[in-house]
Amino acid sequence: MAMLINGRPGDRIAAADRGLAYGDGVFRTLELLNGRPRLWTWQYARLCDDARRLRLPPPEEALLLAELAAAGEGMPRAAAKIVLTRGAGARGYAMPEAASCTRIVSAAAWNGYPPERAEQGVTARWCETRLALQPALAGIKHLNRLENVLARSEWQDPAIAEGLMLDMEGWVAEGTMSNVYLLEGEAIVTPRLDRCGVNGAVRDWLTAHCLDIGRPFTETRLSARRLIDADAVFLSNSLMGIWQITRLGDRGWTPHPLLRALQHSLSLQA
Repeated sequence: MAMLINGRPGDRIAAADRGLAYGDGVFRTLELLNGRPRLWTWQYARLCDDARRLRLPPPEEALLLAELAAAGEGMPRAAAKIVLTRGAGARGYAMPEAASCTRIVSAAAWNGYPPERAEQGVTARWCETRLALQPALAGIKHLNRLENVLARSEWQDPAIAEGLMLDMEGWVAEGTMSNVYLLEGEAIVTPRLDRCGVNGAVRDWLTAHCLDIGRPFTETRLSARRLIDADAVFLSNSLMGIWQITRLGDRGWTPHPLLRALQHSLSLQA
């Protein structure tokens, strides 16, 4: 793995860094092809929006692109990560008046996922761990991901690719590492992320893509029953791309042709 901290090679941050002490920061995970980040338009927009909502100054785009290229040098395909924290500060929760941010850019050679997950679909399960409701943090990919860590610890079966999470009121929110969508006739439906959950870059791309192809795309409260009754259920994140769920408990779905078309469109997106 190659890592840059504030533009310099290294793998250590200050023990007083607020990202370590309080999870005070944001991050994005993305795919690099020969040092160039895929879905960058959506990745950078999400990073900037998340940073601003936490009152962090977003890094300059050209700076991040240069650091991603440097971290991914020599790797034809890599999994990269951008972490932005508020930096080191005094004890206590109060934000320092002037943030001295820590910027971490890293890349590791692509290990990927088994190709049959995209080609044939995956098995998922329901998680017992639920997501707390906090509108001030909803949608942000912040550094406090303990709910997702606990949810992912609920199973060890390698045949289960993902776990679906509900919020405290029982509405479908997301997967432990993915956004969730239903296909109902011609419409694609996804949970609203106004109270919890992470808004992913592929989710933003899919929103725009559905508008381009004239397919209805709706955000709403989704019940577990509605998910089970859907014509198809699928997942997305920046490294997996798009996977269809073909088994969830006793419910099974056959591969849907729309998913193949969406996967193809996403693969063509720079």
